[in-house]
This record gives sequence, C-alpha cells and structure tokens, in this order.
Amino acid sequence: MNLRILKNSIVKGRVTLPLDPDEITVSHDIEGLGAELKRMIHANFGRSLHIREVDTGSCGACESEIIASSNPIYDIQRFGIDFVASPRHADALLVTGPVSKNMELALKKTYEAMPEPKFVISLGDCAKGGGLFKGSYYTCGGVENVLPVTLHIPGCPPSPLVIMKTLVSFLKPFGKLRILSRIE
Repeated sequence: MNLRILKNSIVKGRVTLPLDPDEITVSHDIEGLGAELKRMIHANFGRSLHIREVDTGSCGACESEIIASSNPIYDIQRFGIDFVASPRHADALLVTGPVSKNMELALKKTYEAMPEPKFVISLGDCAKGGGLFKGSYYTCGGVENVLPVTLHIPGCPPSPLVIMKTLVSFLKPFGKLRILSRIE
C-alpha cells in the first residue's frame, strides 16, 4: 500500500499549495471572532450551545457550509458549538432549505421533542422565504411559516465566517443575561 501512495505522489506531483496571505488574515479573524463567540456562549448558556440541524429540502449547499464550519480551518466546536444527533439534547434547532411538505411534520416533531427553553435558527435564503422554491406547490415556504424563528442567518449559502459573525451579533446584545430566559 505504501508503494502505491509513493507512486501516486510521484506521478501527480505536489498537490499542496503555498498559503495565500489573505487566508492568514481570515485565520486571524476566525480566532478573534471565535474567542468572542465562546465568551458570548459561555455568558448566555454557561456551557456549549447544542444545535440540532435539520435539512427540510435544501440543495445541500448550506449543509456543506455547516460541515465546513467543523473542519480544521474554522473548527467551530472549539468555540462552544456542538451539533447533536438528538433534539432532546439541543438548545437550538438549525433549519436549512424551504420546508417541503414531506418534512413539515418531521420538523414540527423535532421541535416538540426539544426541551424548553429552545429557539429556532433558519440558515440560508431558502429557509427564509423559500428561495428558488418560493411559491412551489411542494413547499410550505420558509421556516417561519411552520415554526417561530428567533434568528435568521442570511446567504446562499452563508459561509462559516458569516455563520459565526451572525451568531456573535445575535448573542452580543444579551451580554451576561441568559438568552434562554428571554426566549419564549
């Protein structure tokens, strides 16, 4: 197996590229923003923010950006955001895509399974008003037509940096007041 890897590296040549100076600036922004996000999460939740993500009919672009937020570049988990598999462990529900009629009941059941206090975050343009699928017979429109949305993260799709910035701007006004005591 090692010979195969060696052969591939010789045939293909170097596949890594030098680091772009602009990427170093973005990396510095991520660290500063992440530290602020961590402070806000700790002040408002006293621990990590646990999020259950549900795709209700998106194209997959928003999910790829959510996955990218967990990669080694952004590593959003080190700043206090954990994605959980069960809604019973979640503080927030993150919804992507327009709500397809097939997913409406599943989305409502997921929301109902979450413990109080809880809140809903819609992510991406499709989750806001239906995006390209607006007015389609197959969708219920945006998430706000099905559940009470507390925060919307705009973009098609929003980058991990935009996701982090929006979360910081949402949590900042609450300061040391616990956000979940202010959400119904």
